[in-house]
Amino acid sequence: MEQLAPIAIFLFVLFLLLGSGVWVGLALMGVAYVGMELFTLRPAGDAMITRIWSASSSWTLTALPLFIWMGEILYRTRLSEDMFRGLAPWMARLPGGLIHTNIVGCTVFAAVSGSSAATLTTVGRMSIPELRRRGYPEPMVIGTLAGAATLGLMIPPSLTLIVYGVTINESITRLFMAGVVPGLVLAALFMAYVALASRLSKSFAPTPEPALSLIERLKAARHLLPVLCLIVVVIGSMYLGYATATEAAAFGVLGALALAAAQGSLSAASFGASLMGAVRTSAMIALILAGAAFLSLSMGFTGIPRGLADLIAGFDLSRVQLILALLVFYIVLGCFLDGISSVVLTMAVVEPMIRAAGIDLIWFGIFIVVVVEMAQITPPIGFNLFVLQGMTGHGMGFIARAALPMFLIMVVMVFVLIAVPGLATWLPDSLRQRPGG
Repeated sequence: MEQLAPIAIFLFVLFLLLGSGVWVGLALMGVAYVGMELFTLRPAGDAMITRIWSASSSWTLTALPLFIWMGEILYRTRLSEDMFRGLAPWMARLPGGLIHTNIVGCTVFAAVSGSSAATLTTVGRMSIPELRRRGYPEPMVIGTLAGAATLGLMIPPSLTLIVYGVTINESITRLFMAGVVPGLVLAALFMAYVALASRLSKSFAPTPEPALSLIERLKAARHLLPVLCLIVVVIGSMYLGYATATEAAAFGVLGALALAAAQGSLSAASFGASLMGAVRTSAMIALILAGAAFLSLSMGFTGIPRGLADLIAGFDLSRVQLILALLVFYIVLGCFLDGISSVVLTMAVVEPMIRAAGIDLIWFGIFIVVVVEMAQITPPIGFNLFVLQGMTGHGMGFIARAALPMFLIMVVMVFVLIAVPGLATWLPDSLRQRPGG
């Protein structure tokens, strides 16, 4: 009960600042400063400067702007057009037809961008006009794109996993490897839904694609080779132990620049636009991380994380019960905060609970990403919904309803992870057992 007053003050100041439109990073710093002044004797200014500097000078954070820059470079090339030309001949014969290009295209682009927004914009710009022209149902086009674009948060390189790893001081490379198999499983669940819905829906009657021979499909697949090679370089170098996450990010930037130059789309304007886009996004995330680090320090001095962990322990919840409680908590939180803010804002409190319950932190990172993916397509703050609204002109209600099946599939994915935790832990464990892993 003695923790109720600090918690109430923290929450009041936080919602006051966020509600007044203050940037999330500055709001976190403001809450932490108030907490230090009210509940500790340590000088708040000195603590803030020291903590923010130590959090911002982490070498691990170097991977973040590099991966963001790589995605920005690829976003400004002709990659999207080449991807559709390479994928369409292979997807046309599947139940659901070219709708699968949304899912497979997002899966492929997620492996080189790390960003849900970049994935959604690039693949959407590629697929929406083509699918509309062929008469595919609009709700399925919009819904699958909204859901599949969230794979950019899970399939490495994932910006959310980088932020999670930095926050809890966990290996970024192991977290990346943990996201590979669950990301592919989630993509397979999306594709299974498309196949089933296309068979059951009476409105599914697109214009049939012309039949192509195997040779013609193989010729079209050559357009996918550049991006597949980049995926192999980035992810393969980490898995084989040749590069850390930061070094792989540097390889990815160089590869993306080479790809853009080879396509003839690398100009001074596109280079400058990609660089400034990466700087803006990186600065935003770095400010949030700095604020979260100071808030974690402030909350540690008040004893709130330990008190809440003891409170949860007093409920004697099983691991599954704790995970389900956190599932509901993060879904609700995701209605009001973006994914990265949700992660850094709560880890100071949640991490002690997870460690005390004996839950694997690598597995929990993948769980967090799946739930954060849900937040991308849930109103009122679902970022993917806003992006799609700008791209398609549809109302928020229409887009949210179209994305609802994808949300339910992600809920199913959470239970799959609970039932089969090895989906997330097998690959990083095998990486650890490799020489030098």
